[in-house]
Amino acid sequence: MIEEFKNTIFNGNCVDVMNIFSDNSVDLVVTSPPYDNLRTYKGYTFPFDEIVKQLYRIVKVGGVVVWVVSDATINGSETGTSFKQALKFMEVGFNLHDTMIFQKTNPVPQIYRKRYTNVFEYMFVFSKGAVSIHNGIKIPCLHAGLELKGTTYKNYSRGEQSRGKMANPVKSEKLKGNIWEYVVGKNAVDQEAKKHPAPFPYQLALDHILSWTNPGDLVLDPMCGSGTTCVAALDAKRDYIGIDISQEYCELAKKRVKIHTMQPSLFEDCLMEVNEEKVPYTTSVDENEDRNNTENHTLIDTKNN
Repeated sequence: MIEEFKNTIFNGNCVDVMNIFSDNSVDLVVTSPPYDNLRTYKGYTFPFDEIVKQLYRIVKVGGVVVWVVSDATINGSETGTSFKQALKFMEVGFNLHDTMIFQKTNPVPQIYRKRYTNVFEYMFVFSKGAVSIHNGIKIPCLHAGLELKGTTYKNYSRGEQSRGKMANPVKSEKLKGNIWEYVVGKNAVDQEAKKHPAPFPYQLALDHILSWTNPGDLVLDPMCGSGTTCVAALDAKRDYIGIDISQEYCELAKKRVKIHTMQPSLFEDCLMEVNEEKVPYTTSVDENEDRNNTENHTLIDTKNN
């Protein structure tokens, strides 16, 4: 029971909404929770344990959850909530596939308190079993074409490790690392979300969607806020479902979806940048059949999280 809900923004308690979805029906989740009460979120609470259990039930075997999170500093100590949440995901059955970093090019200035400026958030990548799809993004090699002489590289394979020459000459491209850097809030596509207190960059959502899914797959954001994940999925020709407890943010998300639906050419540059400059490297491709779109509709749930 998922087809009828595709391409929908739900206004409601995400646990209640996910409860109506069928098991093993979602290919990818990209979301960022309102962690550590760093920002008030319309007065609603955050039922973390119930959310994780529902995500494990509805994500397909081989599917992925990208959980973007950080920690507050309270009484001189970071809370460690991000790590506690990662351990909970593993407790319910997810693999911690990768611990990635979202580095901010333009971090918010902070009052000096004998610590360095915080410029990143975690992007925990959880998988339900072995990852089934990874369209790895490639970037240019700094020394492409260089003929190596005495340089050696360590072999990090299991068992006995040794050094030997590799890739002579240096290849033109390499797989991107797991620290991804983005400008926050300045790009035109991100300005659409400025009425939300904590939107993550559109390009962040798009890069994950292109990495872990194929066209026609289903992407869910159970705390969709301004709808960044949903519009990125739409632009990448994936189906989406967004859920948010705030009716105000749901209306903002729907407005953004409408803009991207009516004027898709405005956002082609974002996709062209990925397709031309960061050529996908596919390790496992499982083409899915095209899926029919359905009209947006809203489930009103007056319960607070």
